[in-house]
Amino acid sequence: MQKIILVGYMAVGKTTIAHLLAEKTRIKFVDLDKLIENKVGVSVHEIFQQQGEIYFRKVEHELFKELVASPEQLIISTGGGTPCYANNHLLLQGEGITSIYLKASIGVLLERLQSGKNQRPLVAATSDEALEEFIAKHLFERSYFYTKSSHTVNVDHKTPEAITEEIIALLH
Repeated sequence: MQKIILVGYMAVGKTTIAHLLAEKTRIKFVDLDKLIENKVGVSVHEIFQQQGEIYFRKVEHELFKELVASPEQLIISTGGGTPCYANNHLLLQGEGITSIYLKASIGVLLERLQSGKNQRPLVAATSDEALEEFIAKHLFERSYFYTKSSHTVNVDHKTPEAITEEIIALLH
């Protein structure tokens, strides 16, 4: 196993789980959004505002391809949309790849996104009333790509530690 790739909707806990997995497995962890920010020199939010989503997705795809092709053993935390663009979902199925869809219900996502909305470019301007419908629509559109993962782990009402242990059990 060379790569463990975590996918799922925003606020599902990909980065938190990736950190814990890295600690437990001693495998290097990479956050794709942070890598993009370092390469471009501004936050994801600013990239969306200044350059637009198409530019962001192009940079994201190039860096994701590089990470997957790297000989290094890695845990990769992706952005919520990563698998849905530029055939990135096909990279979830390559040799030496274990991809895990962290799945949360609309209710759990709504709760999490309402509190951190301003840090997320895709929902920052969405009213609380419209947020639930936005999440449901987005999940419907993206679920095809998320389910291309090797495994699905439901994260509803589980601690990050319990989710991490569940993933470790899947890896063995």
